Amino acid sequence: MLTEERTTLEQPIVEHPRITVIGVGYLGATHAVCMAALGYDVLGVDVDESKIEQLRAGRVPMYEPGLEAKLGEALASGRLTFTTDMDEAAAFGDVHFVCVGTPQAADSQAANLSYVEDAFSALAARIDRKALLVGKSTVPIGTAERLTALVSEISPLGAELELAWNPEFLREGFAVEDTLHPDRLVFGVTSEWADRQLSAAFAPILAQGTPVVRTDLSTAELVKVAANSFLATKISFINAMAEVCEATGADVDLLAKALSYDTRIGGRFLKPGLGFGGGCLPKDIRAFAYRAEELGVGQAVAFLHEVDEINNRRRVRMVDVIRDLAGGNLAGKTVAALGAAFKPNSDDVRDAPALDVARMLYLEGAEVRVYDPQANKNAHRRYPDLNYSGSMADAVTDADVVALLTEWDEFVDADPSMLGDLVRTRRIVDGRGALDRGAYLQAGWEFRALGRPAHTADRAAVTSRR
Repeated sequence: MLTEERTTLEQPIVEHPRITVIGVGYLGATHAVCMAALGYDVLGVDVDESKIEQLRAGRVPMYEPGLEAKLGEALASGRLTFTTDMDEAAAFGDVHFVCVGTPQAADSQAANLSYVEDAFSALAARIDRKALLVGKSTVPIGTAERLTALVSEISPLGAELELAWNPEFLREGFAVEDTLHPDRLVFGVTSEWADRQLSAAFAPILAQGTPVVRTDLSTAELVKVAANSFLATKISFINAMAEVCEATGADVDLLAKALSYDTRIGGRFLKPGLGFGGGCLPKDIRAFAYRAEELGVGQAVAFLHEVDEINNRRRVRMVDVIRDLAGGNLAGKTVAALGAAFKPNSDDVRDAPALDVARMLYLEGAEVRVYDPQANKNAHRRYPDLNYSGSMADAVTDADVVALLTEWDEFVDADPSMLGDLVRTRRIVDGRGALDRGAYLQAGWEFRALGRPAHTADRAAVTSRR
């Protein structure tokens, strides 16, 4: 709700504001590029000089389909520039979006808010005219209220330097589309002026008829973590059912299909497999549960601990199935690990189930060959002891077991007979429920998948090249 003392309708807004984006990692770079594409003058800001130089040169420091092309267009238009100078940012912007990271703290499951606090403090100390600070980072509930007090204390403008919260809802692999055509916008504001100024910053998107939910600051923060928690719970639910199916001989794919026809449930995110990963869902649900404990309502979200546990168990279960298919012992066996990123169309290996499985296989003595179309470099940086192949063919050649860990189209569309000519033994484990089981069985593969029983029919004669 907008409080009377903060209602400032008489104050003018900038109808076509100049925008700064503080922090040009995944979220910030996407936001900066897309805002420039919408016609705004945008200044991207980061303390990492190498990242700034990459962006100035038209190179995106991560893989995101369509983003680099948009970056080139924005740079050519002259509407997008980059800097490491916070003084320049403070003087440039009418609306400042803070998009820095909130990683999990080193010593607990809480969110590390130091980057957020530093960004808001640096802006507040430098801005000397009416402007709007907008948080987009995912933060625990209560952070925006605390930052409002901090900004007011630091700023020469005092309470006149206002703060709003505008959570992001990007899907890696679809970030450009989600930014330019979001399914909703959430404006956490405390005055009519902030609402109008933030609306001006999103005018082209609002003109599309995009729904807007206007809330207080706390609700805006909670929308993001609640959305992530719901998605994580839905994914872990079907994976919990996969555990039951594996113990009883039921088929989780057919179970999910039957559930999806219930309009109260729906089929989205009801996909059994290795579970979720990346830089958002795992750390966000942990930070949410931690913050709930601090607020004295930990029991309300205690189920999130089990959601996290279920998710992690799927990785261990994948190793169990691979080991079983390899004959009960992984020592000396060659396993082709197809995928390292936490999802396709991304090079993000943060908390990636695929890479976690590859590491566990390696620790059990397997020779693991990892191949990912985009994430090999990041994966090697995380786990240099693993072997990395330059192609799918190199990875599967003479493999004892092939493991699908990330459902890239290249893997899903591969010809089972062609792969069969390369491997030592035709054994494959589908960790994502993405492969055509019938096609692999017809090509003579021994086929296993998480959540599906190992039927006698699946144990076809294993074809050997030797």
